[in-house]
Amino acid sequence: MADRTPAPDTPELRARWSAFAWTPENKKTADWHVAKYPDGRQRSAVMALLDLAQRQVGEETNTQGWLPLPVIEYVAAYLAMPVIRVLEVASFYFMYNLRPVGRFHVQVCGTTPCMLRGSDALFETCAKRGMAKGHTTDDGLWTLTEVECMGNCATAPMAQINDDNYEDLTPERLDAILDALAAGQRPKTGTQEPGRHTSEPVGGPTTLTEMVEANHDYRGEW
Repeated sequence: MADRTPAPDTPELRARWSAFAWTPENKKTADWHVAKYPDGRQRSAVMALLDLAQRQVGEETNTQGWLPLPVIEYVAAYLAMPVIRVLEVASFYFMYNLRPVGRFHVQVCGTTPCMLRGSDALFETCAKRGMAKGHTTDDGLWTLTEVECMGNCATAPMAQINDDNYEDLTPERLDAILDALAAGQRPKTGTQEPGRHTSEPVGGPTTLTEMVEANHDYRGEW
């Protein structure tokens, strides 16, 4: 699983990120999130602001983004919260990266449904491209993380890459997605199974088949 400890608080980290502040556009967005909550409840915006800060760091570094300690401190000060409370939120949710990541953060589910459907082969595919769990490739392109269930068990195995989910993966399908991303393209998200749109049964429904084309009242048949 991913290491949830923050990056070391070094002088170099401080020199790079201590001057972090919202861009004018992000400040408008941050204030919009804060304004959603009544007086005295502004701290409820902490998750939205951490996500916004991570995305701003990503834009500045051409990566998927992460949360250096000075940035976490900035969000804490913005919301008048103790830093430890903000760090608790950032370290609990996997949507926040506490260490630098690459341009593409490849999060492969290794939980039982995905494992039974072939996630081990997906990790092998990533390894052949130079990825290792918990590390970023030398070219800064890929970071690989093994994660727990992300709720796509019906379309396992799956991976989340940055903000998008890719489901019904095989080694070949994952390779094609990674090739497209590296080339600056945007591959199809969601299920990769031909003919499948979401998580409906492969091959079509086996029950209530008369509901496929039009509404059908089954009550008289029960």
